[in-house]
Order: sequence, then C-alpha cells, then structure tokens
Amino acid sequence: MVGTKYLEVIDGVRDYLHKNGFPMVEVSGAQRFGASRTDMDSPWIDWAANSIRTTTGKAPAVLPNFGGSLPNDVFSEGLGLPTIWVPHSYPGCSQHAPDEHILLPVTEEALTIMAGLFWDLGEAPRKG
Repeated sequence: MVGTKYLEVIDGVRDYLHKNGFPMVEVSGAQRFGASRTDMDSPWIDWAANSIRTTTGKAPAVLPNFGGSLPNDVFSEGLGLPTIWVPHSYPGCSQHAPDEHILLPVTEEALTIMAGLFWDLGEAPRKG
C-alpha cells in the first residue's frame, strides 16, 4: 500500500518471527520499491481505459495502486507523473518463477492492446 514503510518490512518480519519462536528463519530481500497510486481523476486513466475498451471490446479492470514490484514510484511520486501499467499475464502464469509461462491467446491480446494504445497515442491531438 502507498505509505508502507517498505524499507522496514524485512527487519519487521524477521523481528516478529524471531520473537515468536522462529529464530531459525532467515529473512532477506534483494529489491524493495515503494507502492504508488495514480489519481483516478487523471484524464490518462479514462484515455487508456477507453483505448483498451475500443481495441478489445472489453472493459478493462482499472486499479489505482501499483504494489511496488517495479520502481514505478520514481515516476509517480518522484516526478509527479500519472502512470499506466498494462499487465500481460493471468493468475496462474507463475510470473518470475522457474515455470513462468504465457499462453498464446494472452500474448495475442497483449500485442493487440499495446498496438491499440500506441496507435491511439499517435492519433491524439497535439497541444501547441
């Protein structure tokens, strides 16, 4: 969640486990990024959702929070930019696991969505 003291999570989990009878458990982490949130009133939210809806004929799921698995906070918090992430997976894909995979229909839809977004962005009126 946005505001989570993510730099303290690993120490907090380790301390909790050790204090509750699990001193043998080692807790470590390699990467930590802050969660971020895009303002749902940003015009980019509607623009991207409409583009995806037009391209696929399906209503996209719009979630304002990004959980911190990528350094999105650099853009959203550091630079104050609205960000849009379009995942191309499904719950059983085992993303980033040794048996990670993506299905052909998911890949085809992902390519279609991204082509539509880039097409619509290229067709958007320019401000002087």
